[in-house]
Amino acid sequence: MNRIYFLISLFLITLFFMGCSSQKQIVQDEKVQDSFLTSADDKQKALNHFINGCTAEAKGDFASAILEFQDALRLNPDAGVYYALAKNYLMINKLPLSLQHAKKAVEMEPEKIEYLELLSDVYFSARLQDSSVVVLNKIIKIDSSNVSAHYKLARIYENGKPLQAIITYNKLLELTGAQWDVLLRVAELYEKLGSLEKAAASIEKMRAIDPGNSALDKMLIEFYARSKEFDKAIEVTSDLLELTPDDVGLHELKAQVLIEKGDWEAAAIEYNYLLAQPQLPLDMKIKIGTAYFDRALSDSTIMPMAKNLFETLDRDTTDWQVKIFLGAIAMSEGNDSAAIKYFKIATDLAPWNAEAWIRLGGLYFDNQKYEEAIKVTSEAVKQFPDDYTINLILGFSYSQTEKHEEAYSFLKKAVELNPSDVNALSAFGYTLNQLKQSDEAIKYLNMALSIQPDNVNLLGTLGLIYNAIKKYAECDSVYSKALKLEPDNALVNNNYAYSLSERGERLDDALEMVKKSIDAEPYNSSYLDTIGWVYFKLGKYEPAKENIEKAIKVGGEKAVMIEHLGDVVFKMGAKDEAMKLWQKALDLDNGNKELQLKIETGEI
Repeated sequence: MNRIYFLISLFLITLFFMGCSSQKQIVQDEKVQDSFLTSADDKQKALNHFINGCTAEAKGDFASAILEFQDALRLNPDAGVYYALAKNYLMINKLPLSLQHAKKAVEMEPEKIEYLELLSDVYFSARLQDSSVVVLNKIIKIDSSNVSAHYKLARIYENGKPLQAIITYNKLLELTGAQWDVLLRVAELYEKLGSLEKAAASIEKMRAIDPGNSALDKMLIEFYARSKEFDKAIEVTSDLLELTPDDVGLHELKAQVLIEKGDWEAAAIEYNYLLAQPQLPLDMKIKIGTAYFDRALSDSTIMPMAKNLFETLDRDTTDWQVKIFLGAIAMSEGNDSAAIKYFKIATDLAPWNAEAWIRLGGLYFDNQKYEEAIKVTSEAVKQFPDDYTINLILGFSYSQTEKHEEAYSFLKKAVELNPSDVNALSAFGYTLNQLKQSDEAIKYLNMALSIQPDNVNLLGTLGLIYNAIKKYAECDSVYSKALKLEPDNALVNNNYAYSLSERGERLDDALEMVKKSIDAEPYNSSYLDTIGWVYFKLGKYEPAKENIEKAIKVGGEKAVMIEHLGDVVFKMGAKDEAMKLWQKALDLDNGNKELQLKIETGEI
C-alpha cells in the first residue's frame, strides 16, 4: 500500500474509532444495559472489515469495499462507516444508496464537515442543486473560512444566480487573496451580465498576479474596447508597445480600438506601420486599405488616408487589386485620366480576374454611388462580358439612375447567365415595365415568383403592373396574397389603396389600408397623396386637401400631386385656383392628355 492509500485508510479508521467512542459514550450516558452494547469481539471484527474496505477502496475496487463496509456496519453501526459506504456508492454512481448513507452519517454527527461535504456532493451529482446549496451554507455557518464550500457554492450559483455567484466568489477572494481562476470566473460572470467595466477590473487584478501574460493584456484591452472605454484600452496598448514596440498584433489591436473610437487618422499611423512589415500577408494589407476606402465612400475626409495607404502599398507590390483601388480613388478626385491608367494596369496584370472589379462596383452600389458604380463596371464588362455579377451590378446601377434603356441589355444578359436568380429576374421585370413592355415584365416576374412564391416585393411589383394595364382581377389577387403574407406592409397597402381609389371601388377598405401606411411612415409624400385621393373619392374634400398639400410640402411639387390638388379645389368650388394648379401640373408633365383636356374644358 503506497503512502496515499495508507493516509486514506488511517483517516477512515480514525473516523471509525471516533464513531465508536461517541456511540459508546451515548450508550453509557443513557445507561443502557450491557447486553445491548456491541461486544469487544464485534468491534474488532467490524474494524477488520472496515480496514479491508479501506484497502479495497484504495485499490479502486469499490464493489468489494462496499461489501466490507456493509459487514462492518452490521457489527458496529457507526457514522464513519455510513460515510465510507456513501462515498463508495457515489464512486460507482449509485446515487440513491449514497444519499441514504450520507444522510445517516450527517444525522448521527450533524456538525461533521467531512460528512456534510459528501452529502453536498451527492446532492450535486443527483442534480439536486437546491439541496446541495442548503448543505454548503450549513458548512459555511459552521466554518466561515471553508474555502471549498464557498467555491462549490459559487459554481452552483453561476448557472441561475450569477450575481449571487459573484458575491460568493468575492467572499472567497477575501479568504484566499487574489486567485487567478476565481478572478477569471468573476470576469466571465460580469461579462455575461453586461458589466464590462467590472469584468475589466477583475482582469486588472489577474494582471497583477501575472504581469507578463500577453494574452491577459490583450483580453483587458478588448474588454475596455467593448465597454467603450477607448482611452483606457489605448493607454494599456501604448504601455505594452513601449515594452514590445515590434509586436505586430498589438499595433493591429491599437488600430482597431482607434477605429472603434472613430479616430481614423490615428489608426492610419498604426496601419502604416503594419503595411511596412514584411511578415504581414498582402491580403491583410489590402483588407486594411479596403476598410479605409469603404469608410471614405460615406466620409470624404477619410479618402486622403485611404489614398496614402494604397500608395504605400503600391511602392512595395504590383498587385492588381491595389491598382484598382488607386484607380477608384483617382476617379473620386475627378482625375479620370489617372483612373483609366490604373484600371488599364490592373487589367494587364490580372486579365483573368473579375473579383476586385465586382468588389469595387459592389462597394459603390451599396453606398448608393451609382454613377461611380457604372464607370467601374462599364470598364469591367469590357474585360468580362459574360460575368453574371458584373452585368447585374451594371444593370442595377443604370436602373437606379432611371436609365432603363441602358439597363435593359445588361439585366437581360444577367438573366441569360443565371436564369434562376430572383434578383436578376425581378430587376429585369422592373426594367421591362419601365420600358412599357408589360407582358414581358409579367413573364419574368412570374418566373421569379415560381422560385420565391411568397416574395412580397415581387407580388407588389406585379400588382403595380397589372393595375397599370387594367387587369384588375389579377391585380387584386396578387395584392391580396401579399397582404395575407404581410398585413402591415406599408408599400403594398398604399399601392393597393391607390389602385382601388382610382377605380372608385371598396373605398372604405382603401382608406383603412392607406391609414396603415401612414401609421408606418407619417411623412411619406406618396402615402399622404394616396390618403388625400381616397378622401377625395369619398367626397371628403377638406381632409383630401389637407393631406395632398402636406404631401406636396414634404415631397416637393410633382405633377400628379398638383393635379390631384387641382381636382380637390375644383370640387370645393375654386375653379380658377384649380385651373392654375392643372396648368402647373401640365408644365411638369406636358404629355398628359387627360390633364390637357381638363384645362381645355374646364371640367373634371
